[in-house]
Order: sequence, then C-alpha cells, then structure tokens
Amino acid sequence: MNIVVIGSGFGGLAAAIRLQAQGHKVTIIEKRDQPGGRAYVYEQDGFVFDGGPTIITAPWMIHELFELCGKRSADYVQLVPIDPFYNIRFEDGSVFHYNDDRELLLRQIREFNASDEAGYFKFLAATEQIFKKGFELIDKPFTHFSDMLKVIPDLVRLQSHKSVAGLVNQHISDERLRQVFSFHPLLVGGNPFQSTSIYALIHKLEQEFGVWYAMGGTGALVKALTRLFTEMGGTLRLSTEVEQIVIEAPGRRASGVRLKDGEVLAADAVVSNADVAFTYLKLVPSEFRRKNTNRRIERMRYSMSLFVLYFGTNRRYEEISHHEILMGPRYRGLVEDIFKRKHLSEDFSLYLHRPTKTDPSLAPAGCDSWYVLSPVPHLGGATDWRSAAQPYRDAIVKYLEERYLPDLSRHMVTEHYIDPLHFRDTLNSHLGSAFSVEPILTQSAWFRPHNQSEDVPNLYFAGAGTHPGAGMPGVISSGKIVAEMIGSNGSKLNRN
Repeated sequence: MNIVVIGSGFGGLAAAIRLQAQGHKVTIIEKRDQPGGRAYVYEQDGFVFDGGPTIITAPWMIHELFELCGKRSADYVQLVPIDPFYNIRFEDGSVFHYNDDRELLLRQIREFNASDEAGYFKFLAATEQIFKKGFELIDKPFTHFSDMLKVIPDLVRLQSHKSVAGLVNQHISDERLRQVFSFHPLLVGGNPFQSTSIYALIHKLEQEFGVWYAMGGTGALVKALTRLFTEMGGTLRLSTEVEQIVIEAPGRRASGVRLKDGEVLAADAVVSNADVAFTYLKLVPSEFRRKNTNRRIERMRYSMSLFVLYFGTNRRYEEISHHEILMGPRYRGLVEDIFKRKHLSEDFSLYLHRPTKTDPSLAPAGCDSWYVLSPVPHLGGATDWRSAAQPYRDAIVKYLEERYLPDLSRHMVTEHYIDPLHFRDTLNSHLGSAFSVEPILTQSAWFRPHNQSEDVPNLYFAGAGTHPGAGMPGVISSGKIVAEMIGSNGSKLNRN
C-alpha cells in the first residue's frame, strides 16, 4: 500500500517505521524544516535546546522499533538513566529527591510526615494494579463500544472514576507529599484533580523502568528514528504542508493529500499525526464528517498550553539537577486557574530542565543549556499573549533569580520563548493546546477520538489527541495501534 503520514512527531515516526517494515511505501509529510513535531530542536549561539518532550520512560518501546527492523537501538542512539528523576522543590525550602530507590523514598516520606509511610504503600499497591491493567490496554484500539464494555469492570475495580489527586489524597495527608505523587498528569496535559486515576500508573512505570535521557538530547532520538525510517526505504519530505485530505465521494475514502503548493500525493491510506482537532476542522471537508462534526470537535475539552523560555548561561549551576519541579505557593488553586477559569495567574509552578547536568555537549564549555516551562491556559481564555508574553517571561526570570539561580539575568547570554500562539500557529494545535484532548475519564479509551476515523475509513490517527493519549509511551503506542490496524485491514483487502 501507498501510505502518507502527516507529521513527524513520535507518533507519526512510530507508525511510519512499523508500516515501512510491513512492506508498505510510506511518505512522511512534515510542515517544519526538521522532523520531530513538538520535539523540535533549536540551536543558537552554540547552545542546543530540545523544544518539547524531555522525559523518556518505557524505553523498551523505543528498542522495539529498531528490533522489528532487524536493528539495534544502541547503534543509533545512546539512552542513559537519570538520577534523580526529579528534584521537587517547595516554597518552604524543602526538597523531595524523586527516584526509584525505595529506601530513599521512604526515608524522605518519613521526614516529611512519618504517618504517611503506610499510606504510600497503599497508594503504591493501587498503582501496581492500575499499571498492570493499563499497560494491557495501551496498545489496543477502542474502535467499538464493545471494546469499552469489556474493560468497564476493571475500571470500576480500579476506581478510575477518581482523579489522580483524589487517589493520592485518599492515602496521603501531607500537602507536599500529595503534590509529589499527583503532579504527573501535568506532564501529559492533564489536571491532577480531573484526570482519571488511571494516570497514576506513571508512578509505577517510573519506579519499574526508570527515567531516561537520549545523549545529544531528545532531538538525537528523533534523528535516530528518522535515520531508521529512511534506511528502511521510507521518504521524508520537510518544509511541506498539507492543505487538505482528498476524499472521494463514492465510498467516502481518502485518496491522498493535497499540498499547499497544489501537488496531490495519492495514497491508499492516510495517517494523521497532526493535531486531531486541526485535522478534522481544517483538513477533512465538513461534508465528509457525519460523526466528527465541527460542533462535536469544538465541544471537547482540551489540555492546557505552555509558556517555555529557552536560555543559555555563561556559567554552570551545579546545584541544579537535570529535571527540577518548582512548586509555587498554590497547587489546586493554580491548576483551577489554568484549566477551569482559563486565567493567567501571577504565580506559577515550573518545570526547569537542565540537560547539561547530564550532557555538557549541548552548550559551550563552562555553560549551561536550559528551558523553563510554565503550564498556562489555552487560547480559550482572555489572555492576549502578544502583550502578555514579555512580562510573563520577566516574572519567571525574576522568580528563578530570587530563589534558585543567583544572578541569572547577568549570566543569560541567549534566549527565546514560545507561547500558546506558537502552538496554534506553528504546530497547528487547536486553541493552542500543548497536549490536544484533555485526559479525563469521559475523553479516554473509546470516548477519545478513535485511531481509525468513523467518517473516513482509511484515515487513521496517531499522536496525543487519540488513544491512548499524550506522553512518549502513549504516542508511540498510538503509532503501533495504527500500523497493526492498517496491516490487518490490508490483509483483509488482499484476501478479498
């Protein structure tokens, strides 16, 4: 089959590699001048900045892509473990060093609040059960409602109606520890107080398999997967944008894609790794969308956006680790400002990324490469980012300088930022959402946009907005789901 994949994020690359390995002729169409989607790489003034995802979990999913092509991942990219996974810092000066050392975790729990040790074991037991069931489903499609009916008893047993914070708070009483064990949904675009407790499996996933880093940055992993794809015979077209998915009225099937310059690429199947809402609203004509109408797509709830400041310093801050979570003065109130009120708060909680702690090659000698990420409301709120971005940047730098990075302003030698307008205008993300469809129970599994379109049977979806969701394990799994669905459907066509 001749297959076109729109977008070269991790979901698109995973689908394309698997499809090429199946023997199909695969072409990836990428709008930007380099592959990776949100995992874009910025280089300026001798510094290298990973644009998006920086936390690698479930490394076997990466190894599997190489193995199915008869290759070894170690020949393409070097993955190294990170310790600690994160330092979680609080306004009172306390720090929780989060890793997979059980004794260290328990000792810190006792130091924060001795009575929460027993509660942590109860929480851990719950995450183990959720992980066992959740990872059975992560690479299985939910195309029919009967697929959902089969798992409802397990969802009820695992208390999936509760939020991650609700599950944590059921067992742990110290407010700081509650934040330590419930913040993970924010890494995949979710509200800890709204995201289904199924996402608590991230704790068990990290405890079991660690947190990893690709030497050279996440961009090095993108390069490795792109190299694998092209070595297998796949075609990658950069700086090429799709204007429309061409659909033939008889049979309502996609026959290819029309590019912005008017060129039409024929295809037997189309895989969209673009934002799922953007794909339906902008690339599929409305007359071919009986199920996924504008009204249905626009009524869905979308994840928050991000403000990300990339900067380089002419000194190293050795006291700062690779991944730092900087908790602000509020937790639930801030989250509600972001997700419910769509209000840009004056305070913030931040993710501070210092990859040069592990990999000095990303900056000139004696320097550090950084980004600091702040969750912010998507563009459904009232914030005008054309005027708000610079003051927000200044507030973040001032906060970092006063609390964590002394004399930061004096040592910053290069910088740039992205905001929700970037996610909307450059990444074609609906409402400038950074993680597409919000991960709540009523937008999960069968209730999430399907991997195979109900409207156009040979249109498929990989990426954050479809099942199983955002995060590297999720989007790589979506690529596996799509490739297996196309492989199965192709086999049926051949038999007929």
